[in-house]
Amino acid sequence: MTAPSPLDLAAPAARAPAQTPAPLAPDALMARYGRNVPRYTSYPTAPQFSPEVDGETYARWLSELAPGAHASLYLHVPFCAELCIYCGCNTSVARRYTPVAAYAERLRAEIARVAAFIPGRLKVSHLHWGGGTPTLLSAEDMTALMADIRTHFDVEPDAELAIEVDPRVLSPEMVTALAAAGLTRASLGVQDFDPAVQEAIGRHQSFEETAHAAKALRAAGISSLNLDLIYGLPHQTVASVLNSVQTALALDPDRIAVFGYAHVPWMKKHQNLIPEASLPGPAERLAQAEAITDLLTAKGFVAIGLDHFARPTDAMARRAKAGTLHRNFQGYTTDDAPVLLGFGASAIGALPQGYVQNLPATPAWHNAMAEGRLPIARGRALTAEDRLRRDVIERIMCDGGVDLDALLARHRFPAGTCDAELKRLAAMEADGLVVRRGARLAVPPEAHAFTRTVAAVFDAYLPPPDDDAGPRRHAAAV
Repeated sequence: MTAPSPLDLAAPAARAPAQTPAPLAPDALMARYGRNVPRYTSYPTAPQFSPEVDGETYARWLSELAPGAHASLYLHVPFCAELCIYCGCNTSVARRYTPVAAYAERLRAEIARVAAFIPGRLKVSHLHWGGGTPTLLSAEDMTALMADIRTHFDVEPDAELAIEVDPRVLSPEMVTALAAAGLTRASLGVQDFDPAVQEAIGRHQSFEETAHAAKALRAAGISSLNLDLIYGLPHQTVASVLNSVQTALALDPDRIAVFGYAHVPWMKKHQNLIPEASLPGPAERLAQAEAITDLLTAKGFVAIGLDHFARPTDAMARRAKAGTLHRNFQGYTTDDAPVLLGFGASAIGALPQGYVQNLPATPAWHNAMAEGRLPIARGRALTAEDRLRRDVIERIMCDGGVDLDALLARHRFPAGTCDAELKRLAAMEADGLVVRRGARLAVPPEAHAFTRTVAAVFDAYLPPPDDDAGPRRHAAAV
């Protein structure tokens, strides 16, 4: 990546420790820095949300938005045809369409209810359908929902309208509906092509099914395709994940996201069906992540942030090069709208004032909607320090480095505000995870996998490494 100044610090001219120790072996690195830390799709992170921010708060925040402001929309569909054992999403299995139809009707009502609190019409530059499986909706319901969005918001002509797709349940009728509604990008869930891994995670999906979905979407005019893969799944090896990546490349995607499997059985009980002995160990996970990065960059993809890859001509690669990439609840994004409105059970929104999250349980969300309320469960009002730390963490996550003095000045904080964090980085600097010159720091390419660990140093709410209260809320750092 070639973002501005922070990444340039990895050059030999950067300040190095007085005595450079021998590089730590992967096992030693993972033992020292592989603690569970947040993925930082927001800051403060979701565990810091509280019921103090409720529907009334959200209504007030919506009423304070500037008319004509740019916004993004996220719509969550918490249903799947079957449950994948590895899944950490908020979803459930729908054996019949009746609950999905009822949900779609309530979703239409929520769109209208939220829009009623907003002065004027917001301009929508990005829209993302997530789940669950959004393509489990009927073509008719998808068409009606997209029409409602255009009724209540001004969708810009060049807006990116994206959807997550399970190739196994993508019907020709849905492809037609998506194209007619103006969808521009699709993310195809793959995870892994190895039959043994698919058996272990309860997701059987052939290459032919995936290729058929890609071909149908492109033929309908939805030509921008992403593929989602996962490393760290049961029975995966370096050789097997590389084979899956090679297979995925045959589909000629514009972007590939490669996420580390988050094994959190204390939060997602069905993950207990995966024997922990079948999972790759920390050093093996690191080796898989590094091997995938090496392969994709050798194939001409640009490594973006922690887990995304894009062709050099893709908008995400261009944003990464310019240092203007962002991160939100969908991961890395080119979206820089100041407002993100979330619709559906568990959906999270981000406004200038703070974050809001809808009730995660679908029945509770239904009840709130039936009672005429905004279905907010909790949220977080941002402080000035939160905004500063959010920007610091986002730049580390997106650019691999940050100029602290520049951000302190922008947020009108005195120089030296982050001195305590810089002291805490000393051990990481000595171990080669950080290169620093004064208040400017960078994560060198060879330590790329530990980006979240470096960012976590600036998280004021994360318990210290020796505190057992925090780690079980989050997934492994690598």
